[in-house]
Amino acid sequence: MTSSIRPIILSGGSGTRLWPRSRADRPKPFLDLIGERTLFQQALDRVNDTAQFGPAVIVAGEDHVVHIVEQAADQPIELIVEPCARNTAPAIALAAHRLARDDVMLVCPSDHFIADTAAFLDAVRAAAALARDGNLVSLGITPDHPETGYGYIQRGTPLDGGYRVDRFVEKPDSETAAFFVKDGSYSWNGGIFAFTAGTYLEELAKFRPELSRLVASAAQEGSGNGNIFRPAAISFSQIAGESIDYAVMENTQKAAIVPVTMGWSDIGNWNSLFDARNGCSRGAHELIDCNRVAVDTDGPRVSVIGLEDVIVVVDGDEVLVTSSKSAQKVGQLGGAKGK
Repeated sequence: MTSSIRPIILSGGSGTRLWPRSRADRPKPFLDLIGERTLFQQALDRVNDTAQFGPAVIVAGEDHVVHIVEQAADQPIELIVEPCARNTAPAIALAAHRLARDDVMLVCPSDHFIADTAAFLDAVRAAAALARDGNLVSLGITPDHPETGYGYIQRGTPLDGGYRVDRFVEKPDSETAAFFVKDGSYSWNGGIFAFTAGTYLEELAKFRPELSRLVASAAQEGSGNGNIFRPAAISFSQIAGESIDYAVMENTQKAAIVPVTMGWSDIGNWNSLFDARNGCSRGAHELIDCNRVAVDTDGPRVSVIGLEDVIVVVDGDEVLVTSSKSAQKVGQLGGAKGK
């Protein structure tokens, strides 16, 4: 039975590496970057089958509330509003405290793209079965090229529906990434997890007792209004923020992985966005004698002649021109930081 799977959608950050399209007042998850639905709405759409999933729990900061309320108006969600950002381990723990201990949590970022929903759901069912057996499961993305921007997970001994995790690896250099892809036993760590609420809280308390205590206090002392819950700010603000990877997954003996090929992208920069769009440009543009040039404009016509590996973005009165290899640096620009 899979009706007790509870989607936990984490919505944080502002997506500065997709500036100028993504800005503080309209952050990345709430933009229709691929298709007519926003990335956040697509995340909800993937888990809207009530035969498999319960209502989604959204964990977000105050700045995202207005967007979430607007874009999820037709869905029965619960919204947990963090008083401050403290990374993914506390955010997931807040959601766990709002659920029954045997509920399976399916933790998903709000701003990723998945092309093959059927493959995603197959992997989720396998991960949920492993989660009910007491495992903390990562969905491991099958790599299709050497990528230095992601962490990797090496699978170990087989389990029913997946594998035990052998080790987690930090973002590698290009030579190591190429070895991982050739080896075939490594997956990208896409930040998608499944475990029961009780198992997660037990492991968090084992490895991060102070973080666990403070989250529990924040959850117990918080207050709700309709479907919106606000944890106690005093307790939550004392937490030393940490990711689920560092706090739990790299320490637990219960880590498992379900490898999956599902056309996944974290849309982490303009390069990855255009890859997810199959290289297609948007808006009025003309390209002559160009190779691997991409344009995204919301108004002015963009014309490019004789260039290679260039990305041009126009958003209102802001213009970005970058080489493809420098797209990761867009978040360093003053405009992206709100200056």
